[in-house]
Amino acid sequence: MSETGYLFTKRFLDISVSLFSLIILSPVFLIVSIFYYFGDNRGPIFYQQIRIGQNHKEFNIYKFRSMVVDAEDRLYTNKSLYTKFVKNGYKLSTKEDPRITKFGSFLRKTSIDELPQFINILKGDMSIIGPRPVVPKELVEYGEYVDKFLSVKPGAMGLWQASGRSKIHYPERAQLEISYVDQASLWFDFKILFMTVIAIFKGDGAM
Repeated sequence: MSETGYLFTKRFLDISVSLFSLIILSPVFLIVSIFYYFGDNRGPIFYQQIRIGQNHKEFNIYKFRSMVVDAEDRLYTNKSLYTKFVKNGYKLSTKEDPRITKFGSFLRKTSIDELPQFINILKGDMSIIGPRPVVPKELVEYGEYVDKFLSVKPGAMGLWQASGRSKIHYPERAQLEISYVDQASLWFDFKILFMTVIAIFKGDGAM
């Protein structure tokens, strides 16, 4: 398949699958939304964060909020916590992250918190399969390959996620994500999709 054909087919699948998923999963969105009216969960339903997309374009990624409302401030004002956050590949495990609510822990463990990204896919910010979008500060981890990393559309599922997610840190994560660019094809996308589904059900690398 030519590159043009691959990109057209991929975008067609992105639109079709995300639209279908948002319709089918609307009861899940409704049920999850109810929990944001109570206790520690009270507040906005969605968490938005700036990520870097294809060709360095910034966009807001959507997730169900799994943390307290002032989570960002708590992270950046706590130097020891932020140092551990960066050292751990810009992640903290659910068990050691004081910002995560009990309901948020459940959302993360089941990957339900990622479902709103179908909105990003429908909008064209993301694709179903591609390198995971990063925050601006993470770009330094890709060094001289940052332009190559950002030459493709980021995905809700990717090779790093399928290979173990939080178990794999930088620089290995960067190597995995960059290798996707070299191997990108419809067949490889379906392989990653299959690997990711298995990883989610097994709970491999879930934070």
